[in-house]
Amino acid sequence: MSLVEHLEELRSRLFFCVAAVGIGSTVAFLFYEPILQFLLSPLPSQSNALATHNGKPQIAVTGIGEGFSVVLKLSIAVGIALATPVWLYQLWGFLSPALTRREKRYALPFTLVGVALFLAGLVVGFITLRYPLNWLLSFGDQYFVELITADNYFTFVSYFLLAFGLTFELPLVLTFLAVMGVVSSQQLRKNRAAILVCLWIASCFITPGADPYSPLIIGAACTVLYFLSEGLIHSLRQNQS
Repeated sequence: MSLVEHLEELRSRLFFCVAAVGIGSTVAFLFYEPILQFLLSPLPSQSNALATHNGKPQIAVTGIGEGFSVVLKLSIAVGIALATPVWLYQLWGFLSPALTRREKRYALPFTLVGVALFLAGLVVGFITLRYPLNWLLSFGDQYFVELITADNYFTFVSYFLLAFGLTFELPLVLTFLAVMGVVSSQQLRKNRAAILVCLWIASCFITPGADPYSPLIIGAACTVLYFLSEGLIHSLRQNQS
């Protein structure tokens, strides 16, 4: 394919990705109330920063239109998550012309495993979320009164969950690089110590909170996922041989 043909294909695939995000965002906007209640549930109920109305949690907004803008941004974030199968498949489809016929057969497993790993990351991230929230809200509470704004809270939650979702894609990335012949299980085993140290260092910076729990959980998850990647790549090479 020529450069122009590659650009045309990229435009076409980006259109499908944007359309999928748009549809997912529309669905999320229609059901924003249960989404808001679900994402507010990790907040500690005894916190002075959290008000309630008819038994439902409330957080502050600082402008007339902030409530609508927060819901809109949150809907887009949820739409991106819902569109994960589409943009993963489109990514693989864009890369497939550079692959051999044997490598192209991994397209469907690539998409399914990528979606499963991303969802697993979101679940682990949501379970973990209450720990940094409790720690950050209780830190210095004898001196400070927390005012949690909607924009600040949902931005924090979105980045936090996205960090976990992307972290759990580590086996997919390493396996893809192995299929392309960029890395091998022997290289991963030989450089295991250095790579794990880098992953643990990175885990301290990829979460938005300053709590001690999130880096530990992400670091432990990266370690497990790295060993899982080694095993997958080794078994893949054995099956090919």
